[in-house]
Amino acid sequence: MTNLETYADFYRQSIDQPDAFWTEQAKLIEWKRPFDRVCNYDNPPFVQWFEGGQTNLCHNAVDRHLTDGADRAALIHISSETGVEKTYSFRELHVEVVRMAASLLALGVGQGDRVLIYMPMLAEAAFAMLACARIGAIHVVVFGGFASGSLATRIEDAEPKAIVSADAGSRSGKVTAYKPLLDEAIRLSSHKPAAVLLVDRGLAPMTLLAGRDHLWHEMREQNLTADVPCVWLDSSAISYTIYTSGTTGKPKGVQRDTGGYTVALTASMKHIFDGHAGETFFATSDIGWVVGHSYIIYGPLLAGMATIMYEGLPTQGMDGKPDGGVWWSLVEKYKVSIMFSAPTAVRVLKKQDPALLSKYDLSSLRALFLAGEPLDEPTARWISEGLKVPIIDNYWQTETGWPLLTVANGVTPMQSKFGSPGVPMYGYRVKLLHEVTGEELTAPNQKGVVVVEGPTPPGFMQTVWKDDARFVKTYWTSIPGKMVYNTFDWGIRDDDGYYFILGRTDDVINVAGHRLGTREIEESISGHAQVAEVAVVGVADALKGQAAMAFVVLRDTSLAADSANALKMAGEIMKRVDGDLGAVARPSRVLFVTALPKTRSGKMLRRAIQAVCEGRDAGDLTMLDDPTSLAQISRALNH
Repeated sequence: MTNLETYADFYRQSIDQPDAFWTEQAKLIEWKRPFDRVCNYDNPPFVQWFEGGQTNLCHNAVDRHLTDGADRAALIHISSETGVEKTYSFRELHVEVVRMAASLLALGVGQGDRVLIYMPMLAEAAFAMLACARIGAIHVVVFGGFASGSLATRIEDAEPKAIVSADAGSRSGKVTAYKPLLDEAIRLSSHKPAAVLLVDRGLAPMTLLAGRDHLWHEMREQNLTADVPCVWLDSSAISYTIYTSGTTGKPKGVQRDTGGYTVALTASMKHIFDGHAGETFFATSDIGWVVGHSYIIYGPLLAGMATIMYEGLPTQGMDGKPDGGVWWSLVEKYKVSIMFSAPTAVRVLKKQDPALLSKYDLSSLRALFLAGEPLDEPTARWISEGLKVPIIDNYWQTETGWPLLTVANGVTPMQSKFGSPGVPMYGYRVKLLHEVTGEELTAPNQKGVVVVEGPTPPGFMQTVWKDDARFVKTYWTSIPGKMVYNTFDWGIRDDDGYYFILGRTDDVINVAGHRLGTREIEESISGHAQVAEVAVVGVADALKGQAAMAFVVLRDTSLAADSANALKMAGEIMKRVDGDLGAVARPSRVLFVTALPKTRSGKMLRRAIQAVCEGRDAGDLTMLDDPTSLAQISRALNH
């Protein structure tokens, strides 16, 4: 029996016998009250998992480990910005979470109230998230450093009773004061929170508003010996909401439950990540994004693992000086067994000295997982050869909460394929549909829209916060004649059942009547030996409707400094695309830059690039990792 057939049996049980399958997975967590019904799908597309059961996310992530693992490492907070490096055991984490919970209760926060968290990557941010889960409050984490206008719309939508924030964040040594941004956001918002709890890092001065603003170190002091038990919540109780990145207009809050999410993450740590209690997990994302929720805070702790919470760049050492090996030094020091990052971060590291990959003892590392955007084969191959461990792509979304497509090595060892995230994970009824007719595409290598049939598995979004109609309209009715969840991504499936993601359906460009996926063009360009990164966007063209334009970062950026050499390189790239995809896919221009605009979590801002190319407003750019990157796009266009 092949490995895929072995996993296929596991998967098939989850689809054909879901009640039995998820009853077994539910045994991985502790329940205060057993559930009466595994899956309630009486009102599609809405689904309730483990109906009638009561549990608590904080109890399962922290308290239950106190019995046999109290002194094991739980949270490792590291900041290369401030030089802080501190490890909290499960016992110490429990104490701090209880103190934070007591502080929130003292500020009037109760079960069902919202708490907005607007913070950098601090241990206190983890305390706040877990404290909310502990007392039954709903946390709403907003990416730290968001502009006041963007933050204000989220405050209005979430209507938080309290906000937890900090004086400032730091990025590449540059301090961003959060308090003035927060004050302005509250001024702009029609909703005014009753209380603001602030962590003072000593990075920026703060002006406190009497009666509203409170300092964490003072409230912590008042609650040193507090005892706040976990509130046992119905399985369907809301655990958190999180706003999808790139939201325009009215924010779209993805709403998650408690019981289903707790089971789903705990099961994923076992079946997908193959993580074990006592080991260390290192996800390089940010708590402002769903990866930070699922695999910095909750997933590893649910599995009894230590989790690294890192503030800083992948190329900045603990002394603040450039160091392209800082992540690998942490893998060595903390014996990291599982690492989770983004393809963009690997492309950044690809520009560093390759000797850094062999400088440190990485023998503890069993796998590197990558997600957040499609993983091109050259990048996957480079990091695979450097680390000599499996590189496991995984595809999912804020809405899904955990991987939709990957390989489940915790079930049985499975073969990864470069360029493919893998096969559907248990519980996900994944199909490819024709975008216009809704017809299911069953033959190999047919390009269609990736969809999921209901009922969606535990951990999936419940709805859009306060807007069930928007949930149905946005996600479930976009394919003619079908009620299916639309991922809005193109994909194909090969003969072995492995999926390949070809990019967003809304990133399709139409060049003289030919529909082209920008992802496919990027994949071709990435195969050039000198290309480190590339972004392809469709730009309005009076003659062809749209034209593909490629912005390229070379491994040696000096190669593009000479105009003749740049012209030669551009010609080579165009010829490569010609050969791979045909002349119709050839970019109208290939322009060289030293950095591409990305969010701090590594997502490429292709929409912003397109806006600059078309002379439009690029929108809110406060999440940009490198503020000069869009200016480089503009200069390249006008050069």
